[in-house]
Amino acid sequence: MNKDRVVGSINDVAGGAKRKVGNLTGNTRTQVEGAVQQAKGKVQNTWGKVKDAAHDAQASLKAAPEAIKHLKHK
Repeated sequence: MNKDRVVGSINDVAGGAKRKVGNLTGNTRTQVEGAVQQAKGKVQNTWGKVKDAAHDAQASLKAAPEAIKHLKHK
């Protein structure tokens, strides 16, 4: 898990809470701010997942030659 996923999750949860407070108080501005923060968090979390997947793929590619070499010697 990387920084983008952590911060994105925090923004998602905080934005959802802010949106709910806006709903309960009838404050449209707070609702909108919460929804925007929540959307930002979801996007940032997704970006973090993409970065993690790219990192994992890169690690797999680096390990592939050694795995192939190991299979040839069996």
